[in-house]
Amino acid sequence: MPGFHNYDKYPETVIHGFDGEVFSSEGSVRDFFSELGKNRDYTLVVEYYPGADDRLEEIIQKYYRPDEWIRSEEMFPEEDELTERLKPFLTDDRVRGVMYPGKMEDFICEDRLQVLRKKASRGGRICVTGVGAGLIRKADTLVYCDMTRWEITLRYRRGMPNFRASNYEEDTLRKLKRGFFIEWRIADKRKAEIFETIDWFADTNAEQGSVFASGNAVRSGLKQIAGQPFRLVPYFDPGVWGGTWMKEVCELPDCDDHYAWCFDGVPEENSLRLRYGDTVLELPAMDLVLYQPVRLLGMKNYCRFGAEFPIRFDFLDTMGGQNLSLQVHPLTEFIHSHYGMTYTQDESYYILDAEEDGCVWLGLKEGIDPEEMHRDLCAAQEGKQSFPAERYVNRFPAEKHDHFLIPAGTVHCSGAGTMVLEISATPYIFTFKLWDWDRLGLDGLPRPIHIEEGMANIQWDRTENWVRDNLVNRIREIQRHGDFREESTGLHELEFIETRRFTASGITFHDTCDGFDMGNLVEGKEAVIASPDGAFEPFTVHYAETFIVPAAVGEYTVEPGRNTETITLIKAYVRAR
Repeated sequence: MPGFHNYDKYPETVIHGFDGEVFSSEGSVRDFFSELGKNRDYTLVVEYYPGADDRLEEIIQKYYRPDEWIRSEEMFPEEDELTERLKPFLTDDRVRGVMYPGKMEDFICEDRLQVLRKKASRGGRICVTGVGAGLIRKADTLVYCDMTRWEITLRYRRGMPNFRASNYEEDTLRKLKRGFFIEWRIADKRKAEIFETIDWFADTNAEQGSVFASGNAVRSGLKQIAGQPFRLVPYFDPGVWGGTWMKEVCELPDCDDHYAWCFDGVPEENSLRLRYGDTVLELPAMDLVLYQPVRLLGMKNYCRFGAEFPIRFDFLDTMGGQNLSLQVHPLTEFIHSHYGMTYTQDESYYILDAEEDGCVWLGLKEGIDPEEMHRDLCAAQEGKQSFPAERYVNRFPAEKHDHFLIPAGTVHCSGAGTMVLEISATPYIFTFKLWDWDRLGLDGLPRPIHIEEGMANIQWDRTENWVRDNLVNRIREIQRHGDFREESTGLHELEFIETRRFTASGITFHDTCDGFDMGNLVEGKEAVIASPDGAFEPFTVHYAETFIVPAAVGEYTVEPGRNTETITLIKAYVRAR
């Protein structure tokens, strides 16, 4: 492991010019609602992202003093009816549903909505709160209570139910499924529609209290971020196969279980910390994707993917841990027809570090009989035997800076003793686990296994010789001069992501070329990203940190930082079609 530990777990972006439009103290929040309460005929709308709580209601009642209080949940069906309507998209599967393509309005009862609108039109001080609250009446002041998906996930684990549900004790994976496939999708569409009209954003991620920022402060901040390199706020999660590398290198707190994952570059899941003077506002990184998709992604990528960030970087730590589950990802046609997704989870494993016996399981042995493999997988699932993985799957030794390419349909898993930087397409919930090495999850339950779906997607011709020639260290030198070297390390031609590795002891020149770049410093203490014309302030990244360079940046440079002689950078971007 490297001797320097300078990984920043709480990266921030300083936003200039709006210090007076952001506040968090109890007194400032009280004064805010008291000032609104001076109006005689006024409508305050406080709209929630699903999962945000009602912490503001007491202070609104006390200081705004509404004559009429309307809660938006009353315009939705009762729990049983709503769940019944969601069934085709929830499915019976524990993990996966079908992506809901519509809007929030699809679930509103028109007769209930009209009753609430009539109540809201009576005059006086009106307060409308809840998910979709602005659909009931146009606001004089619109406050949006925002929350990151990671915080929602943690609250699900602690017992919080889904929206308009009482599933407090339900399996967390099923709660997440309802969020991922339905609630978060329709809420993001709703948020995108009203983003320009939001007067105040409330950061409700902390257990108590809220940070308020004016809509202008947030929108200007996101515009600033879309024109400069930035980092997302990472989060770390334990897992049954977790290791010890991240705990040491990223200086993580003690945990009863080993940390398995770090999500360091997933805008759908991570957050952004925006600093305004002495106050920090934390918002979902998806707000940036929804509000500034073209400047972030580039027009070509926006036309191809819409307001979605198509690449993600994350860590898988098995150093001193165990093998991941043996798995396969669905082909594009399968994920589209079964789950409503437009592209699939192609991925790769870049080896950030490895123990002497570290390995990656990848592709099938030569001459495998699918029916025999299916029988052995089913027998293992039924507890009749352990699955003889070494009989069916190749085990390749893994060394630092190796790159293993994993197009959908390829059987794979990271083996024990590896620290993986996973570079992949964004869809992440579509893993068909074939076998999990005879173990239970941290919740004491068997981890979900999907043998039939996996068998339907395995590409049986991806056997040892083909895998070795096509998926293991397909490294090609692009250019070299002096101490500078640029290499292509993948991904496979079936995947839409290109990765380049740069090694240098001096300045290197880059261009986003109407697309975005996503990178990680895989060797060296720190690097500095700068603008040739001073368009943004120099940006420092440290070892193992993931960063994003938006399309709007265009040309930029990277060079070693302080006390760093040579750096190695891995960069990913969407290939031109």
